[in-house]
Amino acid sequence: MGARVKAVAVACAVFVLVAVGLSLAGQDGGPQTTGAKALDAARESQRLTAQADAELQKVRETGDPSRYLRAEQALRKAEGLAPRDPEVAVGLGTLALARHDFRAALRHGQAARRLGPGLVRPYAVLVDAQVELGRYAEAGRSLQRMVDLKPNLPSYTRVSYFRELQGDLPGAVEAMRLAISAGGGASENVAFAQALLGGLEFERGRLPAARAAYATALRSFARYIPAEAGLARVDAAEGRFPAALKRLSGVVDRLPLPEHVIALGETQLAAGQAAAARETFALVDAQRRLLAANRVNTDVEIALFEADHGDRERGVRFARSAWRMAPSFRSADALAWALTRAGRPGEGLRYAQRAVRQGTRDPVTLTHAGLTARAAGDRSAARRFLRRALELNPRFSPLWAPRARSALRSVS
Repeated sequence: MGARVKAVAVACAVFVLVAVGLSLAGQDGGPQTTGAKALDAARESQRLTAQADAELQKVRETGDPSRYLRAEQALRKAEGLAPRDPEVAVGLGTLALARHDFRAALRHGQAARRLGPGLVRPYAVLVDAQVELGRYAEAGRSLQRMVDLKPNLPSYTRVSYFRELQGDLPGAVEAMRLAISAGGGASENVAFAQALLGGLEFERGRLPAARAAYATALRSFARYIPAEAGLARVDAAEGRFPAALKRLSGVVDRLPLPEHVIALGETQLAAGQAAAARETFALVDAQRRLLAANRVNTDVEIALFEADHGDRERGVRFARSAWRMAPSFRSADALAWALTRAGRPGEGLRYAQRAVRQGTRDPVTLTHAGLTARAAGDRSAARRFLRRALELNPRFSPLWAPRARSALRSVS
């Protein structure tokens, strides 16, 4: 969650100095010379790790994927200098998470935990990777250890997300408020938590509270894109399409990630601007290729996009790839919906049931599950999922909420 590099690498450097100095005592150059070189290497590794951390923070702030390569180069150099530094492993794991390579992230997180068993940062990598790989029981244990070690913004935001996955939205809000109170090492970190709080309030149907949280995020970090996108979502839910489209257009101009481009296109569709939506959707594949060139995996997002607005069989291929790489509720939802849109709702329903198994209250996921169940002939499951989708916030999407209501009427 963007926590800054800690000073523990200094202690590691001292340990390396002592250990190498003792083991090489009496060899050419003497212990002091060898120890000085080891200390220099440790310091350079620490500098490179901090440089990589700063690059990853800039990606969060600007969305520039080319910074991933700079971060990787710095971390690989650091790894060569200090292969047993847990902070380097944490950095590599954080980079893998950012690129959605969750199996690699898990390996690096496990290595960091072995190298620094008393440190909290490895657990941030472990929790995120385990959740995205669908290993929820393991993630719960790692999360508890993380909170025990250090109850701070990174740990509380993960508690919030874990509760949200299980459908406990009041508990998720409580944990996110604790995260905000704890503060972070960068103003973007706090704004991130405030924007996440806005999303939780929106999911609960508390639109004024959601708007207030997003506005607070913008005061913490001016022009913060997640907060701008969140406010556009609130505007659209309230039927204020000109304001929503203006905000989303600004977001896409600054950061044309697939998720933002798709949000703009779907809002244009809801506003009756089909031609504009087609032009917007044409940007998605170019952005996918740009991210892929920087080794960022967007299979889930592209699978859903293709299922709804493109080549449905291509959507199935992306969704199957996403499921193989990371069998989480997100990829289960993508595969279920892609299969349904491709005319195979019976197979899709099995994955839809996996997507909602943890208790998610995400209305789009539940709508997908309800529409899949209806197409598969399971009217009872369709009613259950669709009612749940509309229960908390009947205005969750100007595009999907009307579809959910219409489908619910058809199976009631």
